[in-house]
Amino acid sequence: MGAAIRSLGAYVPKRRMSNHEFEEFLDTSDEWIQSHTGIKFRHVASDDEAPSDLGRRAAEQALGRAGLSPDQLGMVLVATASGDHVGFPSTACIIQDKLGASNAAAMDLLVGCTGFVYGLETAKGLIASGAAEHILLVGSEVLTRIMDWEDRNTAVLFGDGAGAAVISHSNNGCGILDSFLRSDGSGARALAREAGGTRTPFRPGQTDRRELLLKMEGRLVYNFAVQVIVDTVTTILTRNRLTIDDVKYIVPHQANERIIEAAARRSRIPREKFFVNIAEYANTSAATIPIALNDLVEREMLEPGDLIVTAGFGAGLTFGGNLVRW
Repeated sequence: MGAAIRSLGAYVPKRRMSNHEFEEFLDTSDEWIQSHTGIKFRHVASDDEAPSDLGRRAAEQALGRAGLSPDQLGMVLVATASGDHVGFPSTACIIQDKLGASNAAAMDLLVGCTGFVYGLETAKGLIASGAAEHILLVGSEVLTRIMDWEDRNTAVLFGDGAGAAVISHSNNGCGILDSFLRSDGSGARALAREAGGTRTPFRPGQTDRRELLLKMEGRLVYNFAVQVIVDTVTTILTRNRLTIDDVKYIVPHQANERIIEAAARRSRIPREKFFVNIAEYANTSAATIPIALNDLVEREMLEPGDLIVTAGFGAGLTFGGNLVRW
C-alpha cells in the first residue's frame, strides 16, 4: 500500500517584519542580510500565538482541501523544535484536541529542521502497516520566541510559520516513493538550546537567560548543510536510477539561500531546479518544506506525475530527503 500527499495547507502570522527593523537595534543592514542569507522578510507570531495555533490553521486548510473531517484522521504528527511546552504535553496532542480529531493518535517528532522529511516517511510507514488511512503531518514553529534577538548572526535568520499535509493511502503509483534519513549526533551541540532540559535545568538566579535561547555554530552548520544536500539528492537519484532531468524541483530546507546556491554549484545541478521562497518567510525550521510545497501548489507550478525531491537538514544533526511523485 502506497502513501501520497493528498493536500497541503500553510499559515504564517500576520506581522511581517522587514530587515530594516533590525537596523534599529542591531549592527546590521538590509543589504547585509539579503546578500548573506537571501532573506527580506519574516513573519512573527503575536503574544497569544503558539505552534499549536499556527499548526491548527495550516491543518484546517489542508483538511478542507482534502475534503476530510478531523474525525477521519488516524494520526496527528507534528514536527517542531519550539513546541508549546517543554517535553510534555506534545504539541500534536494539543492540535489533535483543537481540531476535534477524536479518532487520532498524536505524537511529536523532535528532529529539528528535518522534521517534515522524517514525518513523510513515518506517515508512509504507518499507512503501509494499516495503522491509519489518513494522517495529518504538521510542521509548526514559533522560533522568534526562542532565538536571541541580541545576536545578529542568528536573529536575522528565523521566522514563524506552519505547513501541513494530509497523507493518505494511494495505489496509483504516485506518492512518497523513497526516503533517505540519516543523522550525525557528533554535531549535536552545533545547533542547540543549552539550558532548560534535565541535563542543564533552569535555576532561578543562576542560569544565564541567553542559555535558554537558540545558539548555532554558523560555519560548521553551513558546511554540513551544503554537503548533506548534495549527498541526499545524489543518493536519492542514484538508487532510483534517475537523473536530475527527471526531477521537476528540488525542495530544500529554507535555511539560507547561500547554502542552496553552494549545494547547486557543488552538485552541478542547475540553480533553477531548486525551489526557494526564503525571501518572504526566513527559516521556519520544520515548517519550511511544507510551506514551500504549498507555495508550489498555489502557484500552479506542479502537475500530476511530476517528481520532486525534498532535502532537509537541522539540529541533531539530522538530514535526509524524500522522492515524491505528485
